[in-house]
Amino acid sequence: MNKKVLLTGISGYIGNHCAVELLKSGYSVRGSLRSLSKSTQVTNAIKKKVDIKNNLEFCELDLLKNDGWDDAMKGCDFVMHVASPFINIEPRDENEYIRPAVDGTMRAMKSAKKAGIKRVVLTSSIVSMLEDADKSINIDSKSWTNVNAKNVSSYAKSKTLAEKSAWDFVNSQNEDNQMELTVINPGPVFGPTLSGNFEGASMGMFKQMMIGKMPMMPQASINMSDVRDIAKIHVLALENKKANGKRFIVTTEEPVAFQHVAKILKSNGYDKVSTKLAPNFLLKIMGYIDREAKSMRTFIGKTYNGDVSSTMEVFNWKPIPLEKTILDTAKSIDSYLNKN
Repeated sequence: MNKKVLLTGISGYIGNHCAVELLKSGYSVRGSLRSLSKSTQVTNAIKKKVDIKNNLEFCELDLLKNDGWDDAMKGCDFVMHVASPFINIEPRDENEYIRPAVDGTMRAMKSAKKAGIKRVVLTSSIVSMLEDADKSINIDSKSWTNVNAKNVSSYAKSKTLAEKSAWDFVNSQNEDNQMELTVINPGPVFGPTLSGNFEGASMGMFKQMMIGKMPMMPQASINMSDVRDIAKIHVLALENKKANGKRFIVTTEEPVAFQHVAKILKSNGYDKVSTKLAPNFLLKIMGYIDREAKSMRTFIGKTYNGDVSSTMEVFNWKPIPLEKTILDTAKSIDSYLNKN
């Protein structure tokens, strides 16, 4: 019998890749969807990369509803909680992000505990580690975003509060048979899409760059992630003894400037890409007017440098080279744009 993993948010960009990696690694997968009507679409995306055999099933779960969570856990050994709300514009009400992120995480944690799940692997983000520095900073597994700082986006707040709620839950257990938690913290996520879904902020931005809809690049540098690396570390984290109770940054070793990404694309024949830099003041002003620009305000003019050394050591892992990530992403987006 294969060990079974409940994978929430299987229809998402990261969720698709996690399912592929789980199936390749010999686990069986129960994927949660907001609506079971998406199951054929998800199956077709995953089938492109792996033979599913009889190892994939679906259940219906909503981050904001209690229905079905306890049943979804039955017969599972592990939980991979990837589902999270994501809209790449700043919402008028920050609770549009925060409530589903925090409440959904707590539903997953409580039901997992009740079901006797051994370990939960939670997808968080590097945005839960940005402290409140108005300057460039080095970040590691001890860094936390100050949710009361003035330029913190609703998305960053939602990720920070959801991750903190999971740690608080795990740390408040007092009996012997404790459920374990490992957290994965990616940066902006690139890499091939399996479903043609560009809804995530990073992929949406990448597509805009490629089709010439981003006239200028923000002056910002941050460690970036390949979705295939993220999926790989999620799966390795399920049973690695050293991973219990830890947060892992899964990104490039060095921070990458958005302009550098544009230059890689430009030098590989993507002629519509602009490599011009936007003046910081302009983006900050735009942030007061435009909800999409507001979500970028935290990053403008700064370099965030994440420390991936413990991730590399614990999982004996090396990040996929940035240029491969960028060009594989472009090729993947191209193939879907040319279909339409």
